[in-house]
Amino acid sequence: MKTRKRFIIVMAIVTALPLSPACVGEGQGQSDQKAQSVEIKEYRGERLDPIGKFEENSIKGPQHVDIDKYALKIGGLVEKPLSLGYRQVLALKGESKITTIHCVEGWDVKILWEGVPIADILAGAGVKPAANTVLFRSADGYSTSLPLEYIIRKNILLANKMNGLVLPDERGFPFQVVAEDKWGYKWAKWVTGIELTKNPDYRGYWESRGYNNNGDQSGSIFENKK
Repeated sequence: MKTRKRFIIVMAIVTALPLSPACVGEGQGQSDQKAQSVEIKEYRGERLDPIGKFEENSIKGPQHVDIDKYALKIGGLVEKPLSLGYRQVLALKGESKITTIHCVEGWDVKILWEGVPIADILAGAGVKPAANTVLFRSADGYSTSLPLEYIIRKNILLANKMNGLVLPDERGFPFQVVAEDKWGYKWAKWVTGIELTKNPDYRGYWESRGYNNNGDQSGSIFENKK
């Protein structure tokens, strides 16, 4: 019941926003925010890793999204498909959390992430009862999926900032999924689409190439291996 009430409240907030693909002045906002250059190194007594510690391993290299033309599409098993501009997403209440991303290549980075709970974004579209899986699509053609229950229970964020800075292009601007407790291939970058489905067996880019579909750090990296 708590989750349902949250969906209803946030739906009212999103419905009140204009649903054009982009908002006037978004390009200006992107320029202003990216002018900030002071990276947070410590948060509430916890040491953070620098953004520069990340290694580049995306499928097509860093993407450069034109924010004036950007639209986050929410569709699939929803009552009302949405197309939200950058500032429309950020108009929802943001949250922050320190989460470490672990790559299957053997490196990890601890970052302070700031963004909007994905459950709140979905609430505006109205999730149909049959939906159990959330697909993420990216500007470079990448895709992956996560269980809807996991996204709600863990309050998974769609991040727009890391260590106090707006996401650099190479790190996924405008939005990256913060899939805590999941391997890095579940952390979709340059997110352009979110789709609700009832197919928990959907295989994204790396999953269709043998990586474990659940992506849990506690389990095997590859399918059919214990």
